[in-house]
Amino acid sequence: MTWFDALLITFWAILTALGARRGLSGLAWGLGGVALCFLANSLSGSPMAAALIALMLSAGLAIALGRLIPAPLAQAWHMAPGALGGFLLGGLLIATAVLSFPLDVQVTTRGPQGTYPSPSLPPAIYDAVRNSAVQNALRGVWGSGATLKTLLIPDQARGL
Repeated sequence: MTWFDALLITFWAILTALGARRGLSGLAWGLGGVALCFLANSLSGSPMAAALIALMLSAGLAIALGRLIPAPLAQAWHMAPGALGGFLLGGLLIATAVLSFPLDVQVTTRGPQGTYPSPSLPPAIYDAVRNSAVQNALRGVWGSGATLKTLLIPDQARGL
C-alpha cells in the first residue's frame, strides 16, 4: 500500500460519510452521479464537452432531488442507503482517478505495447501509482467491455 492508496481510500471514506449524512438523497446522489458520468461520457467525444454535460445534468439532478426528497434523514435507517450511494460514487471517482494517468505506448515487433502508468511521470508519483494496490486491482478494466471503459476510461473506449 502506497501513500497514493491511502489518499484514495480516505477520499472514498469521505464520500461514503457524505452520502450517509445526506440519507436517502445520498443514495440518489450516488446512483445519479454514476448514471450522469456514464451518460456524459457516452454522449460526448471530448473531455470538455463531457464535463460541461455532466455539470448541467448534475445541477438539474440536485434541484430535482431537493424537491423529491424533502426530508432525507427522517429516520435513522436512511443513513445506510445514503452511505451506499456515497460508496458507489466514491468507488467510481477513485477508479477514474487511478486510471487517468498517462499511458506510454511503445511500438515493438509484436505491435504497439502500452505501459501504465507512463514512466515519464515524476519518480515519486510513478512509484506510488505503479505499486498501488487499488491500481493493481483495477488492471482488468483495460481489457473489459465497452460499458465499463466508457464509464472509467472513456478515451480508451473511443480508441483515442
